[in-house]
Amino acid sequence: MRARDRDRHRDRGPGSAPGAGPDATCPAGPVDPAGPVDAIDAIDAITPNPTAGVHRDRRTKGTSHNGPCPQGPGAAAPSRGAGAAGAGAGPLAGKVVVVDPGHNPGNFRHTREIGRLVDIGTNRKECDTTGTATGDGYTEAAFNLDVSHRLRALLEKQGATVLLTQDGDRPFGPCVDERARFGNGAAADAAVSIHADGSGSGNRGFHVIHPAQVKGGAADTAGIVGPSRELAERIAGRLVRVTGSAPADYVGGGTGLHERGDLGGLNLSTVPKVFVECGNMRDAKDAALLKSSRWRQDAARGIAEGISTYLLG
Repeated sequence: MRARDRDRHRDRGPGSAPGAGPDATCPAGPVDPAGPVDAIDAIDAITPNPTAGVHRDRRTKGTSHNGPCPQGPGAAAPSRGAGAAGAGAGPLAGKVVVVDPGHNPGNFRHTREIGRLVDIGTNRKECDTTGTATGDGYTEAAFNLDVSHRLRALLEKQGATVLLTQDGDRPFGPCVDERARFGNGAAADAAVSIHADGSGSGNRGFHVIHPAQVKGGAADTAGIVGPSRELAERIAGRLVRVTGSAPADYVGGGTGLHERGDLGGLNLSTVPKVFVECGNMRDAKDAALLKSSRWRQDAARGIAEGISTYLLG
């Protein structure tokens, strides 16, 4: 984790600055050594070959923000439950979950736009970043979308209304402040931002970032600190159980939890929200897991179970 890295916490590694390295060429990801997941994991029918390029959901659109590029603080946010597909009967019926796939596959083409400063409540930071990538070019943006699609399918199966902040369906962004407003406008019962880290080689494991108590300007997390911490704990526990992966050995003291007060997506949220860093893309062993479709399905299931147990109390 690197505090100096914009509105994320990664040392993105050599060549991963916006417009350079793997993200600049946007190569197709490597062939997945694990092969396709079982037929019961129907998400693979939605996003075939999830390790390649940009992923677009092939179902009826409406679960993501399909609007124009970010326009600053006045950008529209969704109404609660608006435009969601798949919600119905099940234990999570009536619950709204916002899934936020970190970054956007097109960010590397729009470095000027994502580099503009936005208000995160306590100060100003860049709109977004390109994200990181594995050593052989599997981008974090691609990973985030794939896991988000899988997570949505699992939550919808339980009856939840699921909204995506982006689905690779806009040129870049949204900016971190818009991502927060999206969950706020939906009055989400929980919001989860999906990421993978870009720490140093040898650093392994997942961690879940939850908001610190922050107050200043547009930021006031007092009402969500406790619920967000509980959501983080539930997700971390289920990730260990379902994936078999250990909490990060380089941040969080082995708990899998990390409190942050410098992330706009958390500072500006008025609904319980966490960031899930599923593993470290810059470590070869973690990267092998992140590139496995079966492991990604397990990660999505662990996150879904954590969200479900949180929402059901």
